[in-house]
Amino acid sequence: MTYMDHYHSPLGDITIAGSGGEITGLWFDGQKYFGSTLSGACEEKTLPVFEEARRWLDIYFSGKAPDFTPPLKMETTPFRKAVWEILLAIPYGKTMTYGEIAGHIAKQKGLASMSAQAVGGAVGHNAISLIIPCHRVVGANGSLTGYAGGIEKKAELLRLEKADRAGYLDASIFLPYNTD
Repeated sequence: MTYMDHYHSPLGDITIAGSGGEITGLWFDGQKYFGSTLSGACEEKTLPVFEEARRWLDIYFSGKAPDFTPPLKMETTPFRKAVWEILLAIPYGKTMTYGEIAGHIAKQKGLASMSAQAVGGAVGHNAISLIIPCHRVVGANGSLTGYAGGIEKKAELLRLEKADRAGYLDASIFLPYNTD
């Protein structure tokens, strides 16, 4: 059985999904690939793991780096899971390029190279947004490319984290953010 809960964030409503003891999905409502891990039967329920996720989100949206990660269950392909595990290692307030991630995957697999586009597909299908920080992945030139929740949200999330914006092609995309 898949369970669902909801969270109201400063950037829009969020749906959280879980299997009981682990988070299996977290999406901004209406984002691309919304509900990709939801099974046919879903039940609205408040679970301890959802309370952990809500606490994580409260800390995150207060402008601080959470010092814990709720239990996660990555229901995906082995390739996407490898990419998502790299995303989990990107520190709060830092970014990484698709090409850098491709280089890490190639090294893990003993390959000479890996397609940054394939990595982009895996990043874009991340089913546990924010906690698995796909918004911290930028283009080779630092540009804010693709985000299933929308480029404006990606810019706001990086602004909230006080990520170094000097390398971004269009730093003006960062909109005012109010943490009050």
